[in-house]
Amino acid sequence: MSLINEYRATEEAIKELQERLKNLSQDDKLKKELEFEGKLRTLMGEYQKSLRDIMALLDPESRTSKAPRGAKAAGTGTKRARKVKQYKNPHTGEVIETKGGNHKTLKEWKAKWGAEAVEGWSSILG
Repeated sequence: MSLINEYRATEEAIKELQERLKNLSQDDKLKKELEFEGKLRTLMGEYQKSLRDIMALLDPESRTSKAPRGAKAAGTGTKRARKVKQYKNPHTGEVIETKGGNHKTLKEWKAKWGAEAVEGWSSILG
């Protein structure tokens, strides 16, 4: 795309967004929501409360049902067991069973025939 075409497309996008913004700014629902947000933030400042404090006050169960970010929930120390996949090479008739993709022969097959083709030869055993 030439620079002038990009300029015109950007200019057109700006005009469309300005029109959309104008329509939104005239919407009564938006005005009410903005007014509510302003009053709520003023009240929060008056009482020195954060959004988390408000959420804990309005829905105390939400804090106990979710684990804190970055922390694991209790009892999740075990990994999920990988399923065994069986690959059957249609060219050689050779069969491989593996739980992961770090198998020497499997890597050789993927290098020779491509990863997508080799994945097509797989079936999940358990």
